[in-house]
Amino acid sequence: MGDETLLRSEMSEENNEESPRNVALGVEAILELLRRGTLELQQELPWSSNYTFMGTVRRDEVTTKVVYKPKQGESPLWDFPTGTLYKREEAAFLVSDALGWNLVPPTVSRKGDFGIGMVQFFIEHDPEEHFFTFREPWDEQLTRLALFDVVINNADRKGGHVLREKGGAKLWAIDHGVTFHEEYKLRTVIWELAGDAIPQLYLDALAGFQGCLVKGAPLTERLARLLGARELGMLRHRISLLLESGTFPLPRPGRPHVPWPLV
Repeated sequence: MGDETLLRSEMSEENNEESPRNVALGVEAILELLRRGTLELQQELPWSSNYTFMGTVRRDEVTTKVVYKPKQGESPLWDFPTGTLYKREEAAFLVSDALGWNLVPPTVSRKGDFGIGMVQFFIEHDPEEHFFTFREPWDEQLTRLALFDVVINNADRKGGHVLREKGGAKLWAIDHGVTFHEEYKLRTVIWELAGDAIPQLYLDALAGFQGCLVKGAPLTERLARLLGARELGMLRHRISLLLESGTFPLPRPGRPHVPWPLV
């Protein structure tokens, strides 16, 4: 388990459901809540390419807001296997967590009203803020995120997929359904570091992560249930390339390297 930064959820005051109070929960507690709590949907989120719902998960008087993306609501893509996007969302969390970078909100795969899908802890944030509004001055968290997107081969890092936690400086990354493809797919708005040396701190993290991907390791077994064998093999290959080069990659000529729309 990576950084145990505490997250905020709500607990109802005894005999007073209308006056909840904030409680701090560690990542493991949040994951257990997401897996085993009662999921109740509240509304569908507009403007999403796939069916996405806001809801709550409740267990033992603790309630938290969540985002739920069911498998059956995924729009078919020509280059990604049908019905796999929710698995990639969970895989992105597992990689972020194993690296100790604490970029992706706690995410699990579980059943909801529309079947199996992704359930993710909701980050309270200002929807008017995004990568393009707070990238200057440069935040070290964005350095980790730029490298993370290379690791997971993110094909859709829009500016709006980077959130600042409300009332704080913590940044979070969301929307990782089109990641981990076995072919090179990197499309991101974060190219400021292209060609720069990767800080040693993050090379050390990659080296440690590489050791977690050996055959039979717990993380390998978990990722193998979410990704194809070739996709997992290419994840290992990308780590090796990054460790060998020691630099952030440059955009490849002849390929689109930014998503559209940008936000």
